[in-house]
Amino acid sequence: MDRFQAMQMYVQVVDAGSFSAAARILDIGQPAVSKTIAQLEKHLDVRLLLRTTHGLTPTEAGLRFYERVRITLQQADEAEMAARGADKGLTGILRVAAAPTFARLHVIPHLDQFMEQHPQLKVDIRLDDRPIDLIAEGIDICLRMGTLQDSGAVARKIATSRRSVLATTDYLTRHGYPQHPHDLSQHEALIFSQLNDTWQFKRAAEVENVVLNGRLHLSAAEGIRTAVLAHMGITVASDWMFSQEIADGSVERLVSDWALPDIDLWAVFPGGRMATAKARQFAAFVERVMTD
Repeated sequence: MDRFQAMQMYVQVVDAGSFSAAARILDIGQPAVSKTIAQLEKHLDVRLLLRTTHGLTPTEAGLRFYERVRITLQQADEAEMAARGADKGLTGILRVAAAPTFARLHVIPHLDQFMEQHPQLKVDIRLDDRPIDLIAEGIDICLRMGTLQDSGAVARKIATSRRSVLATTDYLTRHGYPQHPHDLSQHEALIFSQLNDTWQFKRAAEVENVVLNGRLHLSAAEGIRTAVLAHMGITVASDWMFSQEIADGSVERLVSDWALPDIDLWAVFPGGRMATAKARQFAAFVERVMTD
C-alpha cells in the first residue's frame, strides 16, 4: 500500500461522502477505492469510516486522522511547489467550476497563457450556471458572480463589473430608447430566471424601483445573451456579458445616468480546507485577466 496515495484517497472519500463519488473524481474504479481504504484501516488498526445507508461518516478516530492528513497533504503540496521552483510550474489536475458564458468570453480565450506557464498541469473546467457542491464534485476553485449563498465557503473577491440595462441598436431603432427607468416597463424584457425581475435604480438621492415585464424567461446566461443579440428585447446584465458588443456599439447601455448595483466576481474555494496552490494561482491569473 502506498501510504501517501492512501491518505490522499481517504481525504477524497471523506470530502465526497462515498466511495463511488470519490472514485468518479479520482477517475478510478470504486473497488480500488474501497480496497485502499480497507488496507489503510488495517494498517492503522482502527476503523476510520462508518458505512451506513446514507453514505460514509468518519469515526471519531477517522475525523482526527482526516484533519491531520488534510494538513499534511496541503503542506506536501506547498513543499513540492517550493522544491520545484516557480519556474517549473504546477502539476496534477486543477478542477474549476464556472458559469458557461463568463468562462467562454473571459477565461477560456486566455487559458493558453496559464497552461503554457504550467505545462505539467491538466485543467478540468465544469461549466454550469447553477451552484454546485464543490466538495462532492471535487472542485478546487469556483468562479461565481453575485451574492454568495454558501456561508461555509472560503471566498475572495477578484473583480467587479458595472451592471446595466442593455439592448441592441437594432432593437432600439425599432422600439425606441427609454429615457427614464420607469420607461423600461414598456419594453419587452429578457429575464434571467435566477435573478429577481425587480431592480432598484439610483441617481444621486433619487431611487426608482422598476419591475421588468417580459414573456421570455431563461435559466442560463447564454440564453439571455443569444436572445439579446437576436434583437428580442432589453435585459439587465453585467457589462462582462456583452463587453465586445458594448465596445463595438452593437449593444448599448440604457438610462445610463442611473446606477444599478454592481456585480462581483468571486473565487470560491471548498469550505473546511485550505485552498491549494493550484487554486490560488488560478484565482490570481483570472484576477489579472479581468483587471488588464
